Amino acid sequence: MQLRFVGCGDAFGSGGRLNTCFHVAGREANFLIDCGASALPALKRLEIDRNDIDLILITHFHGDHFAGLPFVLLDAQFSRRTRPLTIAGPQGIETRLREVMEVLFEHSSKTRQRFELSVVELASGQRRDFGAVTVTPYPVVHGESGGPFLAYRVETEGRTLAYSADTEWTETLIPLAHGADLFIAEAYMYEKVVKNHLSLKTLEQHLPAIGAKRLVLTHMSDDMLSRLVDIEHLAAEDGMVLVF
Repeated sequence: MQLRFVGCGDAFGSGGRLNTCFHVAGREANFLIDCGASALPALKRLEIDRNDIDLILITHFHGDHFAGLPFVLLDAQFSRRTRPLTIAGPQGIETRLREVMEVLFEHSSKTRQRFELSVVELASGQRRDFGAVTVTPYPVVHGESGGPFLAYRVETEGRTLAYSADTEWTETLIPLAHGADLFIAEAYMYEKVVKNHLSLKTLEQHLPAIGAKRLVLTHMSDDMLSRLVDIEHLAAEDGMVLVF
């Protein structure tokens, strides 16, 4: 099982990093977590076969996590994809997807797909199975617009992956990532506490309770990126591969 950081940047491209998009692939599982605006060119640059992807999990509806979907879907249509694809995310995802399709490519939401496309709403605490992938959503805190906001605990092929998504500290991050093989956590700031985002120093206070086997930091601002040489934790980079 491997994870590739297709993009690990924040909304402002700090450090020249691309928008959030993670690719997970194993013997049976092949899926994306989030699909930010830059996802399609990044997937192509890394030579990831989009037609092998069965599932795209969306954490919330901000553009750096969601706005790549119209490009990925149009690419699938024009490349004559036949494999079914499921897009799953927070309540309202079907409406939000239709709206963003129309904003970026008028009438595209009405195009009949060449492939079977399923759009599934996920609810906090309700486990869902997607083939070899089991997803448990947890609520997180990231403001008033662009939600609902979900973090995901994903179990597949005997491994557990947890992703905090964008959030300020919330106690739900403890059960989300408890004992996970890999915890991908936002570390937007180093120590300054800002609303709706997580700082590294806040996260570190809770790592013993979380007890994840491995931690990698993502979605970092310039404040965090300028301090990476002094940080002991693994920090994500675009294109980086982790085997877990």
